[in-house]
Amino acid sequence: MNRLRSLLAALVAIVLAAAAPAQAKVVVSFYSHDFGERFPHGFVTLKGRVDSTGQIVDYNYGFTARSVTPAILLGAVKGYVQSKEEKYVTKSDRQFSVTVDDATYGRLLTKVREWQDREQPSYDLGTRNCVHFLMEMAAAAGLKVNRNSEYFKKPKSFLLEVKRLNPGLE
Repeated sequence: MNRLRSLLAALVAIVLAAAAPAQAKVVVSFYSHDFGERFPHGFVTLKGRVDSTGQIVDYNYGFTARSVTPAILLGAVKGYVQSKEEKYVTKSDRQFSVTVDDATYGRLLTKVREWQDREQPSYDLGTRNCVHFLMEMAAAAGLKVNRNSEYFKKPKSFLLEVKRLNPGLE
């Protein structure tokens, strides 16, 4: 009889564990890429699983000029939200990460779509570059940002500033 109770208790524990909600989460990581392939760049990765749907998430987004020419020094040019290959991501510097819930993940995707759908020309080195995109993504993730930062042309410096404004980021 003791053995039957033990088996029944084990079976109940297994069923309850299977019925418990999965520990789904999406981790948003903020990256900078120093001089190299194009110019300093900043972007985000979103990785994990959406709690409500179980959808696997593995994306990266950054905002840049469609063509890097001297025209970017003269004013607005065509811009777009870009995703890079994994090799680029691994050669970049992760500055910090934050775990977000489903609602925040949705806000981040909405922000990406806003930047994708901007009227052209949408890239301006002084007012709408990759760092401005990072600022909007950080704000959508619930982080404090300095909208008057002096680092809008320096992705790494900007992200380090965000890290200082949000103690505990890793």
